[in-house]
Amino acid sequence: MYDLTHPLTNETPVYPGDPPVSLDPAATHEADGYRVTDLQLNSHAGTHLDAPAHLLADGRTLDDYSVDRFVFDAHVVDCTGLDADAAIRASDLPDPDCELLLVHTGWDTHWGTSRYDNHPHLAPDAAQWCADRGYDLGFDTAGPDPTGAETFPAHRRLFRADCLLVENLTGLDALPERVRLFAFPLALTDADGAPVRAVAEPRE
Repeated sequence: MYDLTHPLTNETPVYPGDPPVSLDPAATHEADGYRVTDLQLNSHAGTHLDAPAHLLADGRTLDDYSVDRFVFDAHVVDCTGLDADAAIRASDLPDPDCELLLVHTGWDTHWGTSRYDNHPHLAPDAAQWCADRGYDLGFDTAGPDPTGAETFPAHRRLFRADCLLVENLTGLDALPERVRLFAFPLALTDADGAPVRAVAEPRE
């Protein structure tokens, strides 16, 4: 199996304006005889899954889905070699028999640097093309819109089609073209998103 998850640490980068990740001792072996970590993080920290409620007031939350909705027959789409802030067009995308497109840009190599914010993104026609076909999407970037976008048009197009988004993946370069992706979010109630442990296995 392939682990596609960025570890959560005190140095985990977050989307501009989001609360930071914090993992601090709440109890220690030396002082208390056991260890407990105080964990603070926002619902879109690290490798995570977006539900439509992230941007749509009437969108579905994570607990509106059964757990099998978080297992995907996926197809890796090679979008490597793109320039910073490049737009991925509908004509760049295949139309395979799968549930989720894994958009492999290679931008995970910039995780933790300012360049990560200048990731490739979906052009409007690509977002609509995916929404029309009902594709869920996974990205090794911060997501389908440019970082800092004011209205998040690609997110909204996809969420209106009830598409799920897995963002901030890593290690897509090691995958075969066809995989089964497991991206189980934390079991939070009324949640717009949650961190996941994303793993993949080859499929026939």
